[in-house]
Amino acid sequence: MLLCGSSAARLFGNAARILTNNSGSQLKFFINGRFLSQKLTGVQRYAAEIVKAIDAQLASEQAPASLRNADWQLLTPVNASEELQLERIKIRTVGRLRGHAWDQVELARAAAGGRLISLANAGPVFHRDHIVVIHDAQVFRRPDFFNWRYLAVHRTMGRLLARHASIATVSGFSRKELAEVLNLSATEIPVFPNSAEHFARTKPDPDIIARLGVQPQKFFLYVGSRTKNKNLSVAIRAVQLLDRADVPLVIVGGDNSKVFQDNSGDGASGLLLAGRLTDGEIAALYAQASAFVFPSLYEGFGVPPLEAMLFGCPVIASTADAVVETCGNAAAYFDANDAEALKQLMLERLATGAISDQERMRQQDRVAFYSWKKSAKALLDHLAGPANVASAA
Repeated sequence: MLLCGSSAARLFGNAARILTNNSGSQLKFFINGRFLSQKLTGVQRYAAEIVKAIDAQLASEQAPASLRNADWQLLTPVNASEELQLERIKIRTVGRLRGHAWDQVELARAAAGGRLISLANAGPVFHRDHIVVIHDAQVFRRPDFFNWRYLAVHRTMGRLLARHASIATVSGFSRKELAEVLNLSATEIPVFPNSAEHFARTKPDPDIIARLGVQPQKFFLYVGSRTKNKNLSVAIRAVQLLDRADVPLVIVGGDNSKVFQDNSGDGASGLLLAGRLTDGEIAALYAQASAFVFPSLYEGFGVPPLEAMLFGCPVIASTADAVVETCGNAAAYFDANDAEALKQLMLERLATGAISDQERMRQQDRVAFYSWKKSAKALLDHLAGPANVASAA
């Protein structure tokens, strides 16, 4: 449900009036499960993996005792289409509404009297005991990426959550950004990072190489949506400057039918539009690509480069702050607006050939630095301890 500014204000105001206290001896923790009704992107993946990691720690008695003995529920709207296999956390469908209305009214009512955890940027703005993970500050820093309705809703929600909830995020960069735009102290914002380790369980499907008609180590790879922050147009310009029809850029993800309309160039030479693929197919492309190209203008974290590193794929990434924070010394960098610089790095990669042992070790170190288990443990420790604890980063 998309709301204009005035509708958002009315909905958030109504939500404040429905919350009630539910006293009881057992601690209650509620997790906002609206992400299970949404299209799967990095934010929804994050929420699902954190929930599964929390459940595993509760089941294995690795969580603090006060949390193990609590009542844990994942509350979902009626239109939740995905399911999680959980052992300790009960899944309960509540209400009949959808979207933001479900968050602000029915979730708020169902979670009253307990601590609420929202992992996907949004949640009831007036819940009395609420921690919400906001992944980035794009709606404040880059309003040119969004339409005015989206901005009205999410800026209003962000400011209200900053006043009434505890804010957490996924990177040191996002912590700094959110502290500045929401007038918070950075020390009050814990960091529970992303990970790519879920992708390590994926079995590559090598048949995709033949189906696309590409040669191993003779193509570059882009995986992601066509949203403005992903900056696909710069990668396309770099490929056109490279002018190597024998080394195409394979573009995976999203609706690629409008790529040429949105990124008008001199033709389709050097581009291969693969559309949506399975995780197994993407894993095989990571394993066989000359390099993974990540030209993003703005990220809260940047998971795809870590996914590429899992399979030993060299990474060429933009100097966006969160991307550099995530990739460290395991990527080659270029300015996100400089297609010529990207082209030069692509040429260098082709000349270098296969990834070296030293490069692979650096990749493995970066991948190992992040794990869902560590992030879930940091979140559980935060819930069990004082309000402002050290971050997981």
